[in-house]
Amino acid sequence: MKDYQDKFIRIALKSEALIFGDFTLKSGRNSPYFFNAAKMLNTKFLADLSECYTNTLQELDVSFDSIYGPAYKGIFLASIIGTSLGESDLDIPISFNRKEEKDHGEGGDIIGQLPSGNVLIVDDVISAGTAARESIEKIKSIGANPKVMLVGLDRQEKGSSDISAKTELENDFELTVASIVNLDLLISFVSDDPNFKEFKSDLEEYRSNWGA
Repeated sequence: MKDYQDKFIRIALKSEALIFGDFTLKSGRNSPYFFNAAKMLNTKFLADLSECYTNTLQELDVSFDSIYGPAYKGIFLASIIGTSLGESDLDIPISFNRKEEKDHGEGGDIIGQLPSGNVLIVDDVISAGTAARESIEKIKSIGANPKVMLVGLDRQEKGSSDISAKTELENDFELTVASIVNLDLLISFVSDDPNFKEFKSDLEEYRSNWGA
């Protein structure tokens, strides 16, 4: 596990963005853990969180022309990543969507300059891939190219078939899907940390049932 991956998990735990228990997901699956990136919206965590995302981007070594953060978690994630990238010579527009289309002012459902060229999509998590598909289709509908999607956590779950949602997205849309951490790394983390080792068996059972 890389230092920034360990840092991401510890930030998630300290902020209670990552918690263990018994949860029902939007997909209807019962999960022994839950991740809510909104809990990281605190001055104590944002700089380190941005560093985790940008370090992952550096390792991916991809180029892109615009950044898109889907509502709602992607809005603040795209913003803090943009702030970090702005310290370099990069000049990249950032946009995000609103849930309801606006019929006055600037109109439409995109805030900021419309994504164009190769687009980096930034979000918090991939589960079944439903929300990711909506973002990808949105970008394609305005004539831009969804080139890479970066999330904090890949739950490594099956999509609509027996392969992972990540692999389905890559196969269907020919883009790169990457994450800072995934379920395998989370299990490795709790296995090595005596404070969280009790959750290992539940996570492994969940991976056995829903993992791909």
